[in-house]
Amino acid sequence: MSGFGTNDLTDRDILSYVALGDSFTEGMSDPYPDSDSVPNGRYRGWADRVAEHLTDHVGEVRYANLAVRGRLIGQILEEQLPRAVELSPDLITICAGGNDIIRPGSDPDAVAALFEEAIAGLAGTGARVVVFTGFDTNWQPVMRHLRGKIATYNMHMRAIADRYGCDVVDVWSMRILDDPRAWNWDRLHLSPEGHRRLALRVCEVLGVPLEGDWNEPWPPAEPRDWRAARQEDLYWAREFLMPWIHRRLTGRSSGDDVSPKRPALEPLRPDH
Repeated sequence: MSGFGTNDLTDRDILSYVALGDSFTEGMSDPYPDSDSVPNGRYRGWADRVAEHLTDHVGEVRYANLAVRGRLIGQILEEQLPRAVELSPDLITICAGGNDIIRPGSDPDAVAALFEEAIAGLAGTGARVVVFTGFDTNWQPVMRHLRGKIATYNMHMRAIADRYGCDVVDVWSMRILDDPRAWNWDRLHLSPEGHRRLALRVCEVLGVPLEGDWNEPWPPAEPRDWRAARQEDLYWAREFLMPWIHRRLTGRSSGDDVSPKRPALEPLRPDH
């Protein structure tokens, strides 16, 4: 844990918060109600939701979200970290390295070295820094083989967090997210309900009082026959897996030509 008291974030009139990362932090698959289309519409996501929760306890929340979908950890270091240091916020969240880890041939030790470089730079700002472990992919047959690499990276991140006094959101242990309803149809990004639950968990780690339980059991699922499950698998492979593989082979990213949605620290309006 960092040296901040549990109520430190809410015992002030103005709070500045900067979120760094990739699609996980950008909020993909959680569009705002006023979004007419995606990806041209506005994504919400757990980080926006955390900022919204903070407005219930702080006079003014100034919030920037520098995350961009598809970003590798080296790109986050190069593009987002200098801006976050420049903004000198009170609170920083960073989730980075997931896109590296899921790529074939990636080395979690090398990714962790870059992660520590990022944390060292962010810790120097004096901000409260929050990091996230990777998800447990055991429930996903297609990504189950990545568990070992993700677990190795998680152990590195925990050790780094200890060295620099960061808070840790242990997403790996959130068994409530093993339910398919926590995920978008692409099986890689959280659903709106998944983002809502994760925001509650982050607030819990930060010591921010709120209503709601991130670990509330899911209602009974509707029965599905094997034919429907098979059709969903085929649709997923055609609409997500094959385009993802094609981008890897051609060196493109879903975040090409995408800019951060909140590049500056701006007050969060009452209507968010």
